[in-house]
Amino acid sequence: MKQPYLEIGTIVGVHGLRGELRVLPACDSPAFFAGFSLFYWDAAGQSPVRVLGARAHKNVALLRLEGVETIEAAEALRGRRLWFRREDAQLPRGQYFIAELLDCRVLDAADPAICYGTLCDVSKTGANDVWHIRQAAGSEVLIPVIDEVVRRVELDKGEILITPIRGLF
Repeated sequence: MKQPYLEIGTIVGVHGLRGELRVLPACDSPAFFAGFSLFYWDAAGQSPVRVLGARAHKNVALLRLEGVETIEAAEALRGRRLWFRREDAQLPRGQYFIAELLDCRVLDAADPAICYGTLCDVSKTGANDVWHIRQAAGSEVLIPVIDEVVRRVELDKGEILITPIRGLF
C-alpha cells in the first residue's frame, strides 16, 4: 500500500567534527539521499528537518542537517531514524519501494478470486529480485520478479497480480 512517509535510514554515527551524520540507508543506494531537501524525524511527517547536504560515502550516506553543527549534537542523534515524504520521490515506471509492497495480497492475474498469499519479504539477487509469498498455512513460496510472472502491481489496492510458473503453488 502506498504510504505517505517511508523510512530512508538510521543514523549510525558521526563523520568529522562539525555535525555531519553517517546514515545507514534503508533504500537501495546512499546516492538516493541526494534528491531530498527535507527529511522527517517521525513516520507521520510532524517533525521536519532541512537537509543542508547529502552525499554517498562507501555504504552509508553522509548528511548535514539544519541545527546539527557539532559532534556532540550529532552523537545525540545516533540510533534515530529518518523518514522522507513519498510524493517527493520519483521512481521509474515499474519500480516500487519494498516497504509499499510488503503485505500486499498476491492474486492470480487470470482469476483474482485466487489469492496465493501476501508478500512478506524481498530478496535482491543478481538477475532479478525474488518475492517471498507467505501462504495462509504459513509456508513461504518464492517467485521471480520477471515480466512473465508479475503482471501488475496495484499499490492503491494493496494487490499484486501474477501468472505463476506451473507447479509453483
